[in-house]
Amino acid sequence: MMTHLRYESAFGPMLLAAEDGGMLGAWFTGQKHFPWKLAFPDAAPPDAVLAEAARQLDAYAAGQRRTFALPLAPRGTPWQRAVWQALLAIPYGETVSYGELAARLGRPGSARAVGAAVGRNPLSIIVPCHRVVGASGGLTGYAGGLDRKRALLALEKALPPRAG
Repeated sequence: MMTHLRYESAFGPMLLAAEDGGMLGAWFTGQKHFPWKLAFPDAAPPDAVLAEAARQLDAYAAGQRRTFALPLAPRGTPWQRAVWQALLAIPYGETVSYGELAARLGRPGSARAVGAAVGRNPLSIIVPCHRVVGASGGLTGYAGGLDRKRALLALEKALPPRAG
């Protein structure tokens, strides 16, 4: 059974979703690819996974957590899931370019395909797609908005010089 939690993060309102004990999503309300059909879920009480996700997100925003320890179950294509897994390997406080991420995946030259998968990441912050930047170090797309991406990277002291 899918459960939902409306969560007020330090970076703006979010919708958290889980199913069968695994995190399906953590979306900023209204972000690109936001699952509007889940925006007004039934009043089923959130489960322990969602409560723990909210607790860990609060600790991250307070600078007390650098990684997340949650069961993840995002839905996507095999390629998307491979890219999302690679995002988990980007350390707190560091950034990589889309091209670097493509090379790490053994697919140099597929930066656009990586970018498309990164943009569909359903687990904002938890799967750190905000740590991916343009080849020149500039901030490029973020489904939750570039202001949020800038704030997340500033929290991690990873804001590239070209990101202003």
